[in-house]
Amino acid sequence: MSPMFVEVAVNLPPVRGTFDYHLPPSLRGHVTPGHLVTAPFGQRRVQGIVVSLPKTPAVPDTRPIEGLVDPEPVLTSKQLVLARWIQAQTLTPLIECLTLMLPPGLSQKADSLYTIIDSEVHNDSPAQERLIKLLARRGPLRGRQIARALPHQNWRGVANRLVRSGVLSRTSVLDPPSARARRVRTARLAVPPHVARQAFDDLGRPGGKAAHRRRTMLEMLIQEREPLEVVWLYAECNGKLADLRYLEERDLIALSEAEVWRDPLEAVDYVPSQPLNLTVDQTAVWDSVRETVHKSREEHTPPILLHGVTGSGKTEIYLQAVAETLSLGRNAIILVPEISLTPQTVRRFLARFPGQVGLIHSQLSDGERYDTWRRSRAGSLPVIVGARSALFAPLPHIGLIVLDESHDESYKEHSRAPRYHAREAALAYAKIVGAACILGSATPDVVTTYRATRGELQRLTLPQRIFGHHQRLSRQAARLGVISHYQRSEGDAVSIDLPPVRVVDMRQELKAGNRSIFSRALQKALSELLEANQQAILFLNRRGTSTYIFCRDCGWVLRCPRCETSLTYHRANERLMCHHCGYTRQLPTKCSNCGSNRVKQFGAGTQRIQTELEQAFPGVRTIRWDWDVTRAKGAHDIILSNFAAHRADVLIGTQMIAKGLDLPLVTLVGVISADTGLNLPEYRAAERTFQILTQVAGRAGRGLLGGRVILQTYQPDHYAIQAAAEHNYQSFYQQELRYRQQLGYPPFQRLARLVYRHISEATAEAEAKRLAGVLRVKIDAAEMQADLIGPGPPFFRKVRGQYRWQIVIRATDPTLLIPEELPENWIVDIDPVSLL
Repeated sequence: MSPMFVEVAVNLPPVRGTFDYHLPPSLRGHVTPGHLVTAPFGQRRVQGIVVSLPKTPAVPDTRPIEGLVDPEPVLTSKQLVLARWIQAQTLTPLIECLTLMLPPGLSQKADSLYTIIDSEVHNDSPAQERLIKLLARRGPLRGRQIARALPHQNWRGVANRLVRSGVLSRTSVLDPPSARARRVRTARLAVPPHVARQAFDDLGRPGGKAAHRRRTMLEMLIQEREPLEVVWLYAECNGKLADLRYLEERDLIALSEAEVWRDPLEAVDYVPSQPLNLTVDQTAVWDSVRETVHKSREEHTPPILLHGVTGSGKTEIYLQAVAETLSLGRNAIILVPEISLTPQTVRRFLARFPGQVGLIHSQLSDGERYDTWRRSRAGSLPVIVGARSALFAPLPHIGLIVLDESHDESYKEHSRAPRYHAREAALAYAKIVGAACILGSATPDVVTTYRATRGELQRLTLPQRIFGHHQRLSRQAARLGVISHYQRSEGDAVSIDLPPVRVVDMRQELKAGNRSIFSRALQKALSELLEANQQAILFLNRRGTSTYIFCRDCGWVLRCPRCETSLTYHRANERLMCHHCGYTRQLPTKCSNCGSNRVKQFGAGTQRIQTELEQAFPGVRTIRWDWDVTRAKGAHDIILSNFAAHRADVLIGTQMIAKGLDLPLVTLVGVISADTGLNLPEYRAAERTFQILTQVAGRAGRGLLGGRVILQTYQPDHYAIQAAAEHNYQSFYQQELRYRQQLGYPPFQRLARLVYRHISEATAEAEAKRLAGVLRVKIDAAEMQADLIGPGPPFFRKVRGQYRWQIVIRATDPTLLIPEELPENWIVDIDPVSLL
């Protein structure tokens, strides 16, 4: 007998939990867990996701499911288990964990439309007055529109009172999914070719333009012998719809519609490749990886931490692991930390697995993401490559999950709930589906390495940098007329020494009278490089032209009125910008505090480095790679392609250039300021600095000419700077681990960050202190080892017009202390990667 009842998580914020419904006879036997359905909820119509099929409902009277949004389940049974895991780890409502896995536009939140009925009402409060004026000015509005127009205000409570008193009306609204298949109009020949040719002389007035267009269209359809999109016929034949209608009425062609895939990889060029011969180190790693891939089908296998220096051949291990997984009839997911990495990564996987790779990341159109999601659900794309969200591709038989650069912070969701970490989610998902999981990194985070030392992960190492194969490199060296800097390794491989790093003490530069942002050593190296027609990367972890604007007389600093952070000057549009909320303004000519005209810019951003470099070296070709110039779709690939083709001599960039790029013509990497972020009040500041410096240094010397790194710093004796300069991960790890143990930070304790936001600082402070009192009572009652940091304002005290106060819980399991229900405006972040 078909199940009669379903448990549904409804998509209606702020409703939590699940609700039981019954299936009408027409849907029985057609609904399974994972289906997206529509159902009544109170007076509203909502979407929801079926999470189970209970034998008996939790309530005596149930309402019927209305219908299916998609005839196929939108989530697999394993994804439902993963969603429950994310819910428990992040303390987020289940529906938000479920819809996280769906493509944009498929799942729709129910909303309400508010309309004024009685505009003569007496306004009892400022909040009511603002709401009435908004609706009077703009007409009926949805709840989401009101929330955007009246941010950080309790307008819903006011609206509820006005609805009860008859001043406003409220109507339930549920939009249909905006994501849908793309259909195009096509034309095909409806008669044999010889019959169509017999009609050539009878297609309109002889010698006329219309007859010529129609004949050209018919000839094209005869030649192609398959349906063609009408837009191609219009473009090639200069025709129009009226011509096709004429031919259809003559029964010469048939017009119809066809579904087409929106494939973001359709225009990507690649050259098919074959697996490479592995080095001795790679072979030892591969034997373990292959064993894990096979064993994972039958038993739980520990995940693998693949710790390999930059350029050690980790990607080749990934590629061969994917090939082995596909040979077993299973699917693979490859995650990369930044959208900037996907063009290079995707080409390598496309070259090895043509026609089998799908791409998922946030810069794709909704249609491209929807079609890739559908193709992966159908099993026609067995390999998915992408950023964090690619983990949720509904592949039917997952056998491998790889996280490249697994230490990277962009795997953690910062901006909205659920605030999950893709690395932890991938480890859990691999266990759920019975898949092998590989975490690859040249600089693994301290917590992951510590877990590996305790046996929770299998640690495999690639200590030697590998460039390529001897014969190919010898031919390339002879063609270029250069002497190779590499040594013949075992077999056919050629190995590379990690680039030498020179640490420049910028304090000594100042003492020597050098006020430039470039040290003398860096200036000399750039001059030599440009003379030799080679390439360089200049790295700075900062955007804009200057760090902040201040008055030299009184010390006043120009700050964002909404965030209280300093504004950054951007020379390109001669504007000041807040990098938190996007607020912009003109550069002031006078100090608003004392009236002085000595308002100056301080610090260096990517734009200023570009300007000063072009002034110091006339004719140098520069290109910037930071967030400001990469917001357009495809910008990452264009910049990378231009630089790889040597259309620029120097690439100036921020964190994006530090990760995974293989640029063989780069012989110099200059780090403008290694101290950026090192002294922030943040327990991970040293780790973050070590990782970024090690990663960016790895961009040098990946070609035949070798390479070097110049690292400018005001703190040359700091252990993170020294370890990065020596390429010594173990030294950094041991020192950092001792520091963490002394202070009780991860991996020795877990953290939970609770942030309260409000337009009133006094309210934020009071609420934070109230909750801190509640937490201290729970800690004392539970007699558990835990403590609180705070409450107090974080480093970024005000963001987007809201003051912030935070509490950090330090405990073995901080989730046990957090109340299940928190007032609105609280943010809960379990295992945060930043406390700023």
